[in-house]
Amino acid sequence: MAEHGPLVLGVETSCDETGVGIVRGRTLLTNAVASSVDEHARFGGVVPEVASRAHLEAMVPTLQRACEEARVRLTDVDAIAVTAGPGLASALVVGVAAAKALALALNRPLYGVNHLAGHVAVDVLEHGPLPEPLIALLVSGGHSNLLMVRDITQDVESLGSTLDDAAGEAFDKVARVLQLPYPGGPHIDRVATDGDPRAIAFPRGLTSGRDVERHRFDYSFSGLKTSVARWVQQREAAGEPVPVADVAASFQEAVADVLTRKAVAACREHGVEDLLIGGGVAANSRLRTLAEERCAAAGIRLRVPRPALCTDNGAMIAALGAEMVMRGRTASRLDLPADSSQSIELVQV
Repeated sequence: MAEHGPLVLGVETSCDETGVGIVRGRTLLTNAVASSVDEHARFGGVVPEVASRAHLEAMVPTLQRACEEARVRLTDVDAIAVTAGPGLASALVVGVAAAKALALALNRPLYGVNHLAGHVAVDVLEHGPLPEPLIALLVSGGHSNLLMVRDITQDVESLGSTLDDAAGEAFDKVARVLQLPYPGGPHIDRVATDGDPRAIAFPRGLTSGRDVERHRFDYSFSGLKTSVARWVQQREAAGEPVPVADVAASFQEAVADVLTRKAVAACREHGVEDLLIGGGVAANSRLRTLAEERCAAAGIRLRVPRPALCTDNGAMIAALGAEMVMRGRTASRLDLPADSSQSIELVQV
């Protein structure tokens, strides 16, 4: 094992990105990603069988590219980490099978880790060791979670999650209503820069009435998505033009408002002074700005990885694997399963 930490290779195939990352301790050497997003665009969402076939085709070339960029050989690697779940079952199987093959052929320990925990661990590559405990807000196409992280390798507690649509899913569906391309997040973010976020008062789910106490740290974006669709339909039925920029900005503001409001409240209630935001939606400019403003006002330190590390990638899995090695966690068994519904509180399988 190298002087500056273990050399760990991470494999990520939970959705439509084939990611292979290599880290040495908490230093990123490479983050190779092959995306199949263009193949899913015509369907308006990810098709599991298309994704898994793309992973099969991309795995070996992405592995080769990662080793070339990091200037290492596979035989140099100290450990292999792989996303065991959650995610699309058929996609996960490809990555888990590839990682098992590498671990067996190289005679290296294998760590099957949680995809969501990886989104938290990746920040060590950007800002150094995680302050623990910390609150993590994870927002992506499939997840909207508030987590208490006491030890990223073994002690993660769910404080709240989405009851229906995840934030990223809502972005995709609203983009479709506004006739914007897939994936919707980047396009709504772009269009919203020309709009007025106060133009339309869209609802903030689970923030009023009895819902406040029952679902204090849970999220719901289905009602917001439906409200946007109905507002647009009413304009179109009346023969009036749809102010796309204003709708995008107002919708984005509603999402960012609820996400950050509950995250800051969780920090205050639990006496935690550090908030981390991760996942693909963490790349959203308004979410970042509003989080900075509210954290500054509340005296909370904010950590957000750069956008390339927020979306699904192999570096985040390698980073979590390296933490497992450095903290002396026992490696996974070679018969570890791919678990599409793996709980966030099960960091390693």
